[in-house]
Amino acid sequence: MEDIPAQREVDEFILRRIDSVPHLEALLLLWTSRPREWSVDDMAKALYVRTDMAQAILEDLAQRELISVVPNEPGRYVFAARSDDQNKLMQAVDRTYRHELVRISTMIHSKASSALRDFARAFRFTKEKDKDKE
Repeated sequence: MEDIPAQREVDEFILRRIDSVPHLEALLLLWTSRPREWSVDDMAKALYVRTDMAQAILEDLAQRELISVVPNEPGRYVFAARSDDQNKLMQAVDRTYRHELVRISTMIHSKASSALRDFARAFRFTKEKDKDKE
């Protein structure tokens, strides 16, 4: 049997590397349609988001080296696997997202919510420290 990443590895990848459901969907669109090159406009239409949002998503994914900018063609992106392990992980992520859409979406949304809670908590602590100094 193929060495397919465990569920834990898929979850860790999503938690560490994916910021939003549109990020995950853009990555999976690029992976499943490889070697197709995607323009920002094409991705915006596919994700049903504004062009500037699609641009930001694609730039984020490229910065994280999950996708690549097509050489000499700014504004065009492609999935280019760097290893067999990366391809196997993407296969597992794609399969998991298709079968567990609600769980994965909830996990991504919860991650954002906890990050906002942590930010708010840090702000509250800073405000309380400043108040104690008075």
